[in-house]
Amino acid sequence: MLGFVRTDNEALVTCLGDPQRMVAAYRELLRRGRSALAAVRAGLEHEDAAVREGCCRLLDHLVDTASMGLLIAMADDPDAGVRTAAFHALACDRCKGDTCAPGADRVLEPALRHLAEDPDPQVRARAAELAGRFAHTEPRAVAALRAAHDRDPSPAVRKKSGWYIPGGTVYERGAARRAG
Repeated sequence: MLGFVRTDNEALVTCLGDPQRMVAAYRELLRRGRSALAAVRAGLEHEDAAVREGCCRLLDHLVDTASMGLLIAMADDPDAGVRTAAFHALACDRCKGDTCAPGADRVLEPALRHLAEDPDPQVRARAAELAGRFAHTEPRAVAALRAAHDRDPSPAVRKKSGWYIPGGTVYERGAARRAG
């Protein structure tokens, strides 16, 4: 099946760290869905950053309330790719809807901290997306996004932050939905 010696969920999670097997393992774990969740959660502690990143990407699609705390903790992983994937999973509603989206009380602090301090511009950009989810309800989010829009050294982070502040396209689209 897939060219793997072992095809249990734990073995497939380990394959996320193998460039030759990563795509097939990811697809198979995604196909297995909830039955793979325990192995995906355990993979967040794997020594290989590629495995941890793949598990964060999988949780973007498979996340449930029980996994949310683990995913939030990954925002502080030492690897920038893992942090980027974690922030994307926390900010992205397209794959999971609002069924278990975390509230500001759980994710705003890490988002603001990484938006202001993370050395990696991709992480800061994803943190801006997460902070932007709360721009209509949390003044601290708007203040942090304005600061990043005005002063971040990365043009991409400045641009993305600008989308989420009043006058920005994403902010205004959200304001229209809230009003209508």
